[in-house]
Amino acid sequence: MTMKKPDPLSAQRWLARSLTALCLGLVSEPALAADVPAAASPTLELHARSRRETTTGSGEFRVIEQRLRWDAKKTAIVICDMWDQHWCQGATARVGEMAPRMNEVVKAARQRGVFIIHCPSGTLGFYKDTPQRKLAQAAPKAPAKVQLKGWCNLDAQREGPLPIDDSDGGCDDQPQCQQGSPWRRQTAAIEIAEGDAITDSEEAYYLMQQRGIENVIVMGVHINMCVLGRPFSIRQMVYQDKQVVLMRDLTDSMYNSRRKPWVNHFCGTELVVEHIEKYWCPSITSADFLGGAPFRFKGDKPDHVVFLIGEGEYHTGETLPEFAGKELAWRGFRCSFVTAPPTGGNDFTNFAAIKDADVLVVSVRRRTPQKEMVALIRQHLNAGKPLVGIRTASHAFAATPPDDRHAAWPNFDGEILGGDYQGHYSNAAPNGPPTMIRVAPEAAAHAVLNGLPADGLRSTSTLYKNPAPGGTITPLLIGWVEGQPEKHPVAWVNTTHNRRVFYTSLGSPADFQQPFFRRLLLNGILWALNQPIPPGQSE
Repeated sequence: MTMKKPDPLSAQRWLARSLTALCLGLVSEPALAADVPAAASPTLELHARSRRETTTGSGEFRVIEQRLRWDAKKTAIVICDMWDQHWCQGATARVGEMAPRMNEVVKAARQRGVFIIHCPSGTLGFYKDTPQRKLAQAAPKAPAKVQLKGWCNLDAQREGPLPIDDSDGGCDDQPQCQQGSPWRRQTAAIEIAEGDAITDSEEAYYLMQQRGIENVIVMGVHINMCVLGRPFSIRQMVYQDKQVVLMRDLTDSMYNSRRKPWVNHFCGTELVVEHIEKYWCPSITSADFLGGAPFRFKGDKPDHVVFLIGEGEYHTGETLPEFAGKELAWRGFRCSFVTAPPTGGNDFTNFAAIKDADVLVVSVRRRTPQKEMVALIRQHLNAGKPLVGIRTASHAFAATPPDDRHAAWPNFDGEILGGDYQGHYSNAAPNGPPTMIRVAPEAAAHAVLNGLPADGLRSTSTLYKNPAPGGTITPLLIGWVEGQPEKHPVAWVNTTHNRRVFYTSLGSPADFQQPFFRRLLLNGILWALNQPIPPGQSE
C-alpha cells in the first residue's frame, strides 16, 4: 500500500491547536488522542471501554479502558436498522437526530478502508436492483464456528437479564404509539456508497469471511433488541469469534421510562450499554473517527442534584455522598456538593453549582452562608425550582451572621419548607424510647410513599416538634415518641408558589441504614423533580 506523505506544517498546526486546547481545558487527554487526523494511518486506534467483574459471582464490576489497534482493511462497520421511519415517533426522531453524525463516521471509516455493511432489516426489496444488494447476495457461503441463527436470544449461560423492561415495546411517547412496521428503507441521511453492501441476514458473515474481516463495529438501533439479536449483530458476531465493539454514542434503546427500572430514556440506553460491556464486548465512541466530543442527543440532559451540606451532628457529609453514589448516579443524575466544614464555619465551597441546579437538597444546621450563596438559593426558589430538606434543614440558616459578608435566613423553615420547628424531644438513643412512625391515612396513595409500609416504622432519631406547620403542607408521615400521645409530622410536601418542596425531619446516620428512609428520600427527590417514581416494592 502506498501512503501519502504527511504534511509537516499541517501536523505542526494540528499539534499547536491541540496543545492550546488542552492547556485551556477544552479537551481531555483521551479526547486529544482521538483528534489525530483520521487519514494519518490505516490502523484504527480505538479507545475501548469494558467492564470486568471484580470477583466471580460478586455482581460488582469495574471499568476497564484499553486502546485497540485494528487494521482498517480487516474491519467492518455494521449499521443496524437505521430505518426511515419507526412505529414509535420518538424512536424515529432520535434516528433522524443521530443519522448525520453516523454518516460522517461512516464516510471517515470508508476513506480509511473499513468495509461498510448496511442492514435495514425487512426493507431489502427497496434495494433489490442495487449493486450493493447484489454484492451481498454474491458472497459465497462460509462455514460458521457456531451455527448461524436468524435471531440470537438472550443467552442466560453468558449474560444476566437485561437491565430494562421493554416488554411493552419500549415506546417512551405519551400516549404510546401504535405498533406496526412502517419502515421502507434505511434513512436517506446515511449514504450508501460504491463498494458498500446491503443485507439483513447471515450474508453479513459471509461477506466478512470473503474479505478476511476480523473486527466488527456495530452501530444503530435498538440496543436492547436488534443490536444484540439480529443475525449480523453483536451476539452472532461474538459467537463467530469476531473482535466486536459497540459504538455506544450512536445507538438508542426502545425503553419506556415509566417501566422498570424507572429511569429516564437515555439512562435506560446507558444501562444496556453497560450490560453489553459486562457480558459481550467493549464499546467505543464516534470521537475515535471524528475527534471532538462523542455524540449526545439534545434531550439527554441529566437532572442536576446539588447537595448543600453544612452540619456536623448527623454526619451527612458522609451519608449523603454515599446515598447519591448508590441511589442517584446509576439513575443518570448529575450530583454536585456545596459544603462547609462539619466542625463549623460559614464559608461554603462550590456554591456556584447552585446556578444550574435542578433540585437543591439541604442538610445545613445553623450556618450563615456567604451572601452570594443565599442569593443563589433565593434565585433558584423564586424561579419555581424544587427543594428537598432533611433533618436540620428546618433551622439551616437560623443563626447570627459573623459579618456583613454572610447572611441569615431565620424564617426559611416557615417560608420555604412550611414547617414550625420548635426543638425536639429528649428521646435520643440508646436510652430514650424510639420514634414511632406511620403513614398519614389521608396521604396513603401519595407517590412519595411508594414502597413504604403503612405503619410499624421506627427511628432512633429524636422526634422533631412541629406543633403548628403551615396550612400549605401535605403531611405524609406522622411520628410520636413511644409511650407519649403527642404526634408531629415527620415528612411532608409543600407545593405553595407552584414550587415542589419535600421535607423530612429524619436523617440521622441510623436512618440512612434503614431501607424505608432511603426509599423515602429517593422518592422525595424524584417527586421534587417530577420524575417517575417506582411503584411499591420495586428496587
